[in-house]
Amino acid sequence: MKQKILFVIDSLDCAGAEKSLVTLLNLLDYKKYNVDLMLFAHGKVLEELVPPEVNILKPLKYTLFSQMALIESAKYSLKKFDFKMLAARTRYSIRIRKNKCSNAQKARMFWEEISPVIEENSTTYDIAISYAQGVPTFYIAEKVKAKKKFAWVNVSYRLEQKDKDFQKHFYDKFNKIVAVSDSTKEVFLETFPQYSNYVDVIYDINNPEFITNMAELGENQEDEFDGIKILTIGRLAHQKGYDVALEACKKLKDKGIKFKWYVLGKGPLREEIEKYICKNDLTDYFILLGVKANPYPYIKNSDLYVQTSRFEGFGLAIAEARMLNVPVVTTEFDAVYNQMLHEKNGLVVERNAVAVCEAILRIINDHELRKSIINYLQNEKKGNTEEIEKFYRLIC
Repeated sequence: MKQKILFVIDSLDCAGAEKSLVTLLNLLDYKKYNVDLMLFAHGKVLEELVPPEVNILKPLKYTLFSQMALIESAKYSLKKFDFKMLAARTRYSIRIRKNKCSNAQKARMFWEEISPVIEENSTTYDIAISYAQGVPTFYIAEKVKAKKKFAWVNVSYRLEQKDKDFQKHFYDKFNKIVAVSDSTKEVFLETFPQYSNYVDVIYDINNPEFITNMAELGENQEDEFDGIKILTIGRLAHQKGYDVALEACKKLKDKGIKFKWYVLGKGPLREEIEKYICKNDLTDYFILLGVKANPYPYIKNSDLYVQTSRFEGFGLAIAEARMLNVPVVTTEFDAVYNQMLHEKNGLVVERNAVAVCEAILRIINDHELRKSIINYLQNEKKGNTEEIEKFYRLIC
C-alpha cells in the first residue's frame, strides 16, 4: 500500500528551497508514494516543473481571499455576512506596515492573525513535511493530521526571544527537524539547543542530469556583447547583499572593464537597486532580468557566477553554477565551505565591494587561475542525488 505524503511550502517561485523541492519531487518513486502538495501562493514559475504524479491541492479559502483587491474582499465579506477573514487580513496588514519586520516576525504575525480563519486539512497522512520554516511549519503543526511530521530548515537565521518562544511551540509537534547543511543545523541548534537529538541533515538535492538538460532549453542573455558576462541569482532582498554587488559593479566600471552583470530575481529592494543603478550610471552594466522559470541557460552562458549573500542555508545557485562548470566568486557565509574550496572551484572572499571586485578581476585577468578552476569544476563530483536515500530512510 502506498504511503500518503503531504508537502507544504509557501510557493514555487524561483528560489533555492523551491528548486530543491521540485528536484526532490522529480526523483521520488511514485510506485511507493501518493503525494499531495499544498501552496500558500499559486501560479509561480516552477509549478510547471512539478511532475504530473503530484496532486497540487486547491488553494485555501484565505489564499483566494487574500488575492482579491481590498474593495472586492470587503464586498465578498458583506455578501457572505462574514467579516472574519477581512478583519484578520486588515490586522495583519496594519501590523507589518507599522514595523520593519524580519521574515520570522512576519511569519509569526501572519499566523497570529490569520490561523483562526485557515481551515484544517481533512486528510490523514502517513507523512507531512513542511519544506520551509515559518508558515508552512506552523500549518503542518496545527492544521494537518499525520502519523509523522518533519520540518525542513533551509535558512541559517537567528531569532529574537519572542520568535524563539513562539516557534518552539510548533517544533515540539514534529518527529524530526531536517537542516539542509551542517552549518544550518549548527545555527538552528544555537537557537533551539533542546532539539539536538531531533535534527538530521539532508542537503538540498541537485540533479546534474536535470540541470544539464535544462541548460540546453529556452532563452538566455545571449546578445552581441562580447565582454565578460557575470551572473547573480537571488531574491532582491537584504540577505543577498546586493549593496555589495552594486558597489563592486561600480568599481569594475570605474576600472574600465568591459562587462555586463546580469541578475535573475525579484524582491522588495528592486526600486532601491534601480535608483542606485540610475544614480551611478550603471544601466548598461547591472541588468535586472526578473525571474526566469529556467535559469540554467543563463548560468551556462555566463563567464562568471557571483554571490554576495550575507547568509544562506546552503547556496543552491552556487551548486548549479558549479554543475555547469562556471567559475564562482562568493562572499563568506555560514554554509559556504560545505561546497566551496577557495582557489579550487572558485574564490571565497570577505563580504565587501573591494574584495568582490578584486576577486572578479583575478578570474578575468589571471588566465591560468581561470583555466585551473574550470578544469577542477569539470572533474569534481557533480550533484548529490544520493541524498534521496537519506530522505527515504527518514520517512520509512
